Amino acid sequence: MRLVIWLVLLFAVAVVAALTLGSNDGLASFYWAGWRLDLSLNLFLLLLIAGCFALVTAIQAIEALTTLPKRAREWRLAQRERSAQMALRESLVELFGARYSRAQKAAQKALSIQSATPELAADPSFMALAHLLAAASAHRLQDRRHRDEQLQLALGLTSRLGGARAQEDGARLLAAEWALDDRDAPRALSVLSELAPGVARRTQALRLRLQASRLAKQPLDALRTARLLAKHQAFSKAAAQSLLRSLAFEALDGARDVDQLRAAWQQLDASDRRDPLVAARAAQCAGQLGAPDDGRGWLRPFFDDLAALQADDRSALAVALVPVLAGCGPDWLQRLEQAQARFPRERALAYALGHALAERQLWGKARLMLEVVAEDATMPSVARRRSWLALAAMAENDGDDARRARCFESAARLP
Repeated sequence: MRLVIWLVLLFAVAVVAALTLGSNDGLASFYWAGWRLDLSLNLFLLLLIAGCFALVTAIQAIEALTTLPKRAREWRLAQRERSAQMALRESLVELFGARYSRAQKAAQKALSIQSATPELAADPSFMALAHLLAAASAHRLQDRRHRDEQLQLALGLTSRLGGARAQEDGARLLAAEWALDDRDAPRALSVLSELAPGVARRTQALRLRLQASRLAKQPLDALRTARLLAKHQAFSKAAAQSLLRSLAFEALDGARDVDQLRAAWQQLDASDRRDPLVAARAAQCAGQLGAPDDGRGWLRPFFDDLAALQADDRSALAVALVPVLAGCGPDWLQRLEQAQARFPRERALAYALGHALAERQLWGKARLMLEVVAEDATMPSVARRRSWLALAAMAENDGDDARRARCFESAARLP
């Protein structure tokens, strides 16, 4: 197609030249020291064009000759830059291919080429990226000293660049990830705290903070971070609920006294305190720490509206209520009787009601409830054992040593 266009243009020029120059009878006369030279105007124009072309060609040739050293230097610089870029790409490919020694050597080669060329050494962005690749390779090779050296060099280069904020953020995120691999939670948290606010809210940064908080045994901080991740839809709904619940359990289980438990409960988010399983765990911890009133207070809102809960949630709440029944009032007995009447097939509610009756010293009704629960193989072993021990206490109160011994034996046989 291009050849056809050139041919058409050539024909057009030929036609125009024939029409304009064919009937041109003009002359060009030149006088010099008594001499006269006459040329046809057409020949003069052709010679003029040829002379201009020759002059331009001569000028270009002279310029090319005089700029040859400069162009040779630029060519060598381009070759070295191309070699450095190829080494950098090779390092990246080898790193992805899990050939870390080769990746480290390729990164060092790129750095040596760049450093040996003053014109290329002025590109700190390239140098920082090469240092990061060398550090990543050293981390995979468990060479922590070399990794930290390369990382500090990369951070030093990026800190001097106004427009390399992304590289600095990437280097710090990598440093936090490597600290977690080393099981160094304080260092990881320290690196993450140096991130800009916008970077710290990114999903990857939040994931690293979550891991670091859990590693540092800071469940409340981990819980807040996990809630942000759930808000960003970093987990599925079921996974997010399970993670938040497990972190709330860790926060509650970490309490060593009643004051710490109360503080942990207050620091939980309102949505966590509305979770039946979290409240059940809090009540169990309160029972272990000798604060039954707090445990019952945390469970009361759920027992006031048991119909809105699932059967598993009601079971967990009922089981958690038993350790905190000490000193319960008649309102709890009425509440449990209404729940048992509404859900007669749920053994966990019968279990809680039986212990509540025993706490109120209503031995006859309590014995009937607890015997049914103790014999039920579907109930947890802990609940059955507690029921047998309560029955043994009732038998001891009645002076029936034989029944008391049978209850203790049944409790001991449970796994």
